[in-house]
Amino acid sequence: MSVSDKTVDVAIVGLGPVGATLALLLTQAGLSITVLEREAEPYPLPRAVHFDDEVMRVFQTIGIAADVLPSTCLSPGMLFVDADGRCMLDWSRPATIGPQGWHESYRFHQPDLERVLRHKLDTLPEATVLTRRDVFAIDQDADGATLRFEDLASGQLEHIRARYVVGCDGARSLVRRLIGSTSTDLGFHERWLVVDCLLKHDRPDLGDHSIQFCEPERPATYVRGVGQRRRWEITARDDESNAALMEPVKIWQLLSRWVTPDDADLERAAVYMFHSVVARRWRWDRLLIAGDSAHQTPPFLGQGLCAGIRDASNLAWKLIAVIRGGADDALLDTYASERVPHVTEYIQLAVRLGGLINTRAVERALPGVSATAEPVRMNSIKPRLGPGLAPDGVCPIGMPGPQPRMSDGRLLDDHVGYGFALIARAGDIGAEETLRRQCGQQGVAFVVADDDGPLRDWLDQGNISAALIRPDRYVLAVAATPGDAASLLTHALHLPPSLHRESCAA
Repeated sequence: MSVSDKTVDVAIVGLGPVGATLALLLTQAGLSITVLEREAEPYPLPRAVHFDDEVMRVFQTIGIAADVLPSTCLSPGMLFVDADGRCMLDWSRPATIGPQGWHESYRFHQPDLERVLRHKLDTLPEATVLTRRDVFAIDQDADGATLRFEDLASGQLEHIRARYVVGCDGARSLVRRLIGSTSTDLGFHERWLVVDCLLKHDRPDLGDHSIQFCEPERPATYVRGVGQRRRWEITARDDESNAALMEPVKIWQLLSRWVTPDDADLERAAVYMFHSVVARRWRWDRLLIAGDSAHQTPPFLGQGLCAGIRDASNLAWKLIAVIRGGADDALLDTYASERVPHVTEYIQLAVRLGGLINTRAVERALPGVSATAEPVRMNSIKPRLGPGLAPDGVCPIGMPGPQPRMSDGRLLDDHVGYGFALIARAGDIGAEETLRRQCGQQGVAFVVADDDGPLRDWLDQGNISAALIRPDRYVLAVAATPGDAASLLTHALHLPPSLHRESCAA
């Protein structure tokens, strides 16, 4: 039995935050999307608790930032302290809005985010969400792929056709297995007890910073969540079974240094095996993977969800360009080549920080840094994309472009829309009008960086005259001189008219 005789543009297996975000990005260009999800409703208890400014920028693109923001709180950062309470490593985040147009670190409650994402999908005619569907086979041919699945409510076997399939189906991904991918092991595999609590009354003494307790005897993590939610992650010892760790008496014993049953209610407890792996193969013809299907990281950087949303952002516009813009299918190969080195750098740092938590060895966690009497200051990393579309060159190529507020108070991306943008210095009227006309012909938004504005400052910092920004907001190419600005447009892939935007000034 077929759910539809029509071939959809993209089928997505898995309706977690990554699958839902990918679906919403693809519908920006009017692609037809079907999402298949095994469960009927979002998982109701906490899981991921952190995302960053890049992720909020993606949420802005898909039109949910205003809905997400009220159920978040800002994170001031993370402190690493030893058994004596001495702060060894200070990873505080600035309280100001950063270059991406958003704060650097947010705390959130995943069920709240998933409800917002699903509600947005429900409003879009291009997207079909089929819950209680268990995909068990995918067959490829020259024109697309056939997904076979069971309707778990009725027991009926069904199938649909899609031009491409993206597995956002988690660590046990069926799609990854069908691709035949093995994984690169980055060396971290530890069992931790994760406990989520709801405070019964205010406990300001617990603090708003996340705290890593670097105590080799029993490493632990404290995370301040949204509202009265608090999380503790505590290392499991080899002689402790999962069942024993899950006993309420044991849980409260482990939490006793922070809270008691008089202070909080247990909302959720689970034993996790934290892994550090990256799939070696992210694509096989019509099949691709994203999120936990493609990589897993220890939680010490809070980058698990962020990495998956970056996957979706990188992949979505390339699928659009291939399906609607006539780009060569080989463009999809740049998805993994760009994302694998990028996500690997984050995971490697998370692994090193896990070593710091276990050994208190600052030098091992941050090579080139020596332990001192004062806390070592750590800044957030922003790796460059791996080799792909970006030509060899120095930053800012392969880095996120900035997003200042424009003269009317709106953020840059809201002017540009979901497509390519050319940011160029204000020049003579003739040259500027020529660039504006050429951008219009190629469906590229044209942004003038005024002499006294933040975009001009950014161009000056890079010693460049113009920059071409991709739809995922990363810099594709730069021009050193005004005369070279027009040549940047040759790098822009043709996008469908639905992605065209009018030019604007900054």
